[in-house]
Amino acid sequence: MKKVAFYTLGCKLNYSETSAISRMFEGRSYQKVGFTQNPDIFIINTCSVTENADKKCRKIVKEAKKISPDSFVTILGCYAQLKPKEVSEIPGVDAVLGAAEKFQLFEYFDEFTKGGVFASEVREAKKYNPSYSIADRTRTFLKIQDGCNYGCTFCTIPLARGKSRSDSIRNIIKQVKEIARTEVKEVVLTGVNIGDFGIQSGKRKEKFIDLIKVLDDTEGIDRFRISSIEPNLLANEIIEFVAHSKRFVPHFHIPLQSGSDTILKKMKRRYLSDLYQSRVEKIKELMPHCCIGVDVMTGFPGETDEEFLKTYRLLNDLDVSYLHVFTYSERANTQATGMGGVVDKGERNKRSKILRGLSEKKKKCFYQQHLEETHPVLFEEDAEHGMMYGFTENYIRVAVKYDPILINEVKKVKLTKINEDGFVEAEEPEEVLPHP
Repeated sequence: MKKVAFYTLGCKLNYSETSAISRMFEGRSYQKVGFTQNPDIFIINTCSVTENADKKCRKIVKEAKKISPDSFVTILGCYAQLKPKEVSEIPGVDAVLGAAEKFQLFEYFDEFTKGGVFASEVREAKKYNPSYSIADRTRTFLKIQDGCNYGCTFCTIPLARGKSRSDSIRNIIKQVKEIARTEVKEVVLTGVNIGDFGIQSGKRKEKFIDLIKVLDDTEGIDRFRISSIEPNLLANEIIEFVAHSKRFVPHFHIPLQSGSDTILKKMKRRYLSDLYQSRVEKIKELMPHCCIGVDVMTGFPGETDEEFLKTYRLLNDLDVSYLHVFTYSERANTQATGMGGVVDKGERNKRSKILRGLSEKKKKCFYQQHLEETHPVLFEEDAEHGMMYGFTENYIRVAVKYDPILINEVKKVKLTKINEDGFVEAEEPEEVLPHP
């Protein structure tokens, strides 16, 4: 029995796909092992959102070959699709599979004894491959959509994953029922552009709002969480539904990228700052306790000090809960690379640091707003220094004294204080909550 190990770089979508591919191996009687357990085969699923992701791939390959010099190393994912030749030249890489090939790897490597580069043009990535993660018994990342039809000038994802395509509601419900037969209590809906859900074979057949309505009536899962969704696709109808749903939690992650309309237009985003602000205000009107995360980018070409301050002021004024800050980096074959007004890298880093400081302030303020309140917390298996952790429905990370009976249980706790590590501590949990 050959041993296979997996390593995933990047987003939740990559994790769901790695998990699906690992089940393909297990179905063929391969033994799944840890990275350091001398595997015969390494499967490395890559990201290429930033330059650092490319460097990380090289490092992981180097470490794999140190652990198991005679192993067969296969590279999948966005980096493999964007730069297959470059990836194939990394010392230690045996095989490279692109977006259209990664789920057919057994057709290319039956015994994993010979390699090659198999990465067709991204337009060939037409098939939708269902995926969900099962490594964590508390939650799973369920892929509902792949690819993107948008053309943001800084983004390589359409070049790496192809056109927008989705699973059907019928198939997703089938997968959720499979997940419900495990111990998982929370499902996170993920994809490249999940608000664009419903395109099958190039035609729109279903809508995201219809999917979440059906999911809300699906038994066996306590919580559904929506991952990142574009503001122009986060219609008021979706916000209103989540506000009154049984299982969808009050948590949205909404990319902003810039608070400057000038920069948003240069990025070819499909909204302006007024629309973004209106979405946040609508959410807070219906769900004052809702957690709102924001993606923001600094250092885009043409971002002057004045344009950066527009971003800072907008975020400072908005009732959002935390920021994911990205420093712009030039990516090959994107329109932004040829734009003028290049921002010095030192200045990019300075602005990122300012926004990360704002994020810490926002998160602390959000946590403080909910102290002395009682919230349901889904506790996880992770423990450290005698404490265990979990998340409230509105994404506050809570720490309590370790008790193994709490693992993977939803319990009500009273939030008492923010500790020095930035987590919210709570009193002893109350009763276990039943499934909705």
